[in-house]
Amino acid sequence: MPTDAALLTWMLDSDPALRWQVERDLAGEPPAVWQATRARVATEGMGAEMLAHQDDDGQWAGGAYFPADFDFDGPEAARDAGQPWTATTWSLSTLRDWGLDPAALAGTAERLAANARWEYEDLPYWGGEVDACINGWTLANGAWLGRDMSDLADWFAEHEMAEGGWNCEWVEGSTRASVHSTINALTSILDWEARTGDTRLRDVRHRAEEYLLRRRILFRETTGEPLGDWVTRIAYPFRWRHTALRAIDYFRAASLHDGTAADPRLADAVDSVRAARQPDGSWLQERRYPGRVWFEIDVPVGERSPWLTFFGTRALAWWDDAAGSSA
Repeated sequence: MPTDAALLTWMLDSDPALRWQVERDLAGEPPAVWQATRARVATEGMGAEMLAHQDDDGQWAGGAYFPADFDFDGPEAARDAGQPWTATTWSLSTLRDWGLDPAALAGTAERLAANARWEYEDLPYWGGEVDACINGWTLANGAWLGRDMSDLADWFAEHEMAEGGWNCEWVEGSTRASVHSTINALTSILDWEARTGDTRLRDVRHRAEEYLLRRRILFRETTGEPLGDWVTRIAYPFRWRHTALRAIDYFRAASLHDGTAADPRLADAVDSVRAARQPDGSWLQERRYPGRVWFEIDVPVGERSPWLTFFGTRALAWWDDAAGSSA
C-alpha cells in the first residue's frame, strides 16, 4: 500500500483502465467499486478510443501483427524506427491487459477467424504462426474471447528450448532461449491458464520461470555479466521487452496463482526497481519505445508515470509483504 495518500489519489485520478486496478490492488476497495470502474473501460477513455479504431472485419489497422499499409522494405521497417503498435494483435492485447469485458468485442473472434491472416505465410489467425511472442499473445487473446486454444497451447510444449523458455528466432536456427521471448510467452501462458484452468503447460511454465530465475532476471547465465542497462530502464507500455519491473510483475502474478512464496533470486531485480523510486514514491517514464501508435498511453519520458507507479508500488508491496511473512 502506498504510504502517501496524495500519491494514491494521484493514481486514482486516471483513466478507468488504470483506476480499477489501483482500486483493487492498492486502495483495497470492495469488488463492487472496482468492478464498476472496470466496466467503464468499454465506454470511456482509452479503452473506448481503442475500440473505435476497430475495422468492420474485426481487425485493427487492417492487419494481424502489422498494419495493412506497412512497407517491409521502407523506412518504418528500419531497426531503430520501431515497429507499429496499431495492428490487431497489439490492440487486442492492450485491451485485454486493461481488463476490458470481452462482451464488448462480441463477434470479434469469429470475424478474425474469417478475415485475419498472419503476415507470415498467410496462416489463419487463431492457429498462430512461428513466433513465440506472437503465439503467446494469440493464446491469451483467444482464451479471453472464448475460443478453444488447446492446439496453440500444445505448440509451446513442442517448441520449448532445452534450457527452458523460448526464442522467437528458433525458426532461424537459434537454440538458446531469449529473455524477451520467454517473458512474453510466460505472461500469456499464465493468463491462459488462469482463464481456462488448463494446467497442461504448468511444468513447461515452471521450467521457463526457472530459466529467468537462474539468471536472477538481470544477468547472463553463461558469464554472470549484466544483460545491459536496458533491463532496468522501465517504460509503460511494456511492449515486448523484458525488464526488471515486468519480470517482477509476472512473478508476483505467478506466485499468487500457484500459491508459492516469492523466490529470493528476484532480490537483485527488486533492488533495481526500488532504486528507481523517486522521493515522493513515484516512478518516472524512462523511455518510450518508438513506433506508430493509435494514441499515447502514458506520459512522456522524464515525467511521473501513474502506470509505472502503480506497477512499482504493487510489486514492492508484494515483495515486502512476502519478506515480512517469512521473517
